[in-house]
Amino acid sequence: MPRPLSVVLLGYGLGGRVFHAPLIAATPALSLDAIVTRNPDRQREAQAAYPGAAVLDTAEAAWAGSFDLAVISTANVTHVAYAQAALGAGMHVVLDKPIAATATDAQGLADLAADRGRLLVPYQNRRWDSDFLTAESIAASGRLGVIHRFESRIERMRVVPKAGWRESVDPEDMGGVLYDLGAHLVDQAVRFMGPVTSVAASVRTVRPPAATDDDVTVMLEHVSGGVSVLTVSLCGAFAGPRLTVLGTGGGLRIQASDSQEAALVAGLRPQPGTPWGVEPAGTEAVLREYDDQSVASETLVPLEDGRWPGFYPAVATAIVGGGPVPVQVGDVVADLRVLDAARESATRGTRVSLVPPAGHGPSSG
Repeated sequence: MPRPLSVVLLGYGLGGRVFHAPLIAATPALSLDAIVTRNPDRQREAQAAYPGAAVLDTAEAAWAGSFDLAVISTANVTHVAYAQAALGAGMHVVLDKPIAATATDAQGLADLAADRGRLLVPYQNRRWDSDFLTAESIAASGRLGVIHRFESRIERMRVVPKAGWRESVDPEDMGGVLYDLGAHLVDQAVRFMGPVTSVAASVRTVRPPAATDDDVTVMLEHVSGGVSVLTVSLCGAFAGPRLTVLGTGGGLRIQASDSQEAALVAGLRPQPGTPWGVEPAGTEAVLREYDDQSVASETLVPLEDGRWPGFYPAVATAIVGGGPVPVQVGDVVADLRVLDAARESATRGTRVSLVPPAGHGPSSG
């Protein structure tokens, strides 16, 4: 058997601890050999959870190592600099979203990776959420007819803003929900509905004291003629359905959100041969179909199993065997064009056109 690829994980906050380390450790083709964090409590936690991994104080110690893959799950403001350093050190890179503050900066990283002959793989794990996979499956079946509307919502209620960079008002910190959770919703919308031709957005701050954007609505128009309506809020006392898909022959509504994050937070780990990402009874999607006389019938559809654990094996295969990456960096450059347009739309109070349209590559995902 070939030796596992050596991995250094930068960051052991929520992202590193929950979204990355357990999935890296569950991948036989990868070896989590080092974790970078300055926080003493997180250092102790990382050492206890992964005793075989060295715990490093600085990113510079990572660049000096002989790792095959750097997984970067640090504050947004560090993403570009750390990815540049890792690529310069000859490592492949998995990079949390948003990979950069603008589409231009993201394209610069993509060009650097190509020049270095290394992979730069954005971590868009919510392509493999149970709710989104179910919507994709039903849409592909043709049971909804022509899809003309995609609604996606992540709404939470957080009365007092948390401390830290995610809710920082400093633009350099890249905080706020538009580029955080909004990056997931835009990625799903472009994947589901196709290339985007125009963007109109409301990007607001509604909680005192002054905070970064915490209530966002974005409307996308697609080449197909369909529209996507995306909502992210930290002031959503009454959360709406996670996904609603409307077509000329019916619709699909999914109330429940994917449970993989909750499972990982609770300490559950993917195991070979053990079901993962299975949603409980009572979370079924509602499929409503209409016949030619506009008579409706409803079916409860079990949600697809979530598939986050498939991301890192695909990364390993792409590094070793040259297979397709699970997420193309060009896709996320397109996503950032949409996010940049949303910011511009909200600032100018007008719709912003995208020429050429922002779309994903044909072999993405």
